[in-house]
Amino acid sequence: MSNRLYRMLFGSALLIALYFDLNEAIYALVALSLFEAITNLRIPRVVSMLRKDYVPDPAEGTLGIPFRTRTTFAAERGWRFSVSAMLLLSVLVYPEELWFIPWFMGFAILGAGISGVCPMFLAMKWVGLK
Repeated sequence: MSNRLYRMLFGSALLIALYFDLNEAIYALVALSLFEAITNLRIPRVVSMLRKDYVPDPAEGTLGIPFRTRTTFAAERGWRFSVSAMLLLSVLVYPEELWFIPWFMGFAILGAGISGVCPMFLAMKWVGLK
């Protein structure tokens, strides 16, 4: 399983949960994202390791741009932290004022899965995350 497929599934699940107003599903997606960010046990990596075809591609999702790494913290973990933080902020803290942010994130994550280009991931790489 690639990160691209994972983003497609995550974005689709988020949009379905938002459309049908399934708050428990949104909380589950936030919990999953936080768990993956904290432990670095990412579903795409675990599935690929179980299938015995795990070959990490350091250039995945970077559009071939040579980013300078300033820290050992993975950009994929930073992406998951930012997704879970924004979802928590917009769903739990300010649901009436920030109702559009989860929808925007769902479509953006789905688009990132379809196209293979995630602007937030590129921003994390540009900042210097590994």
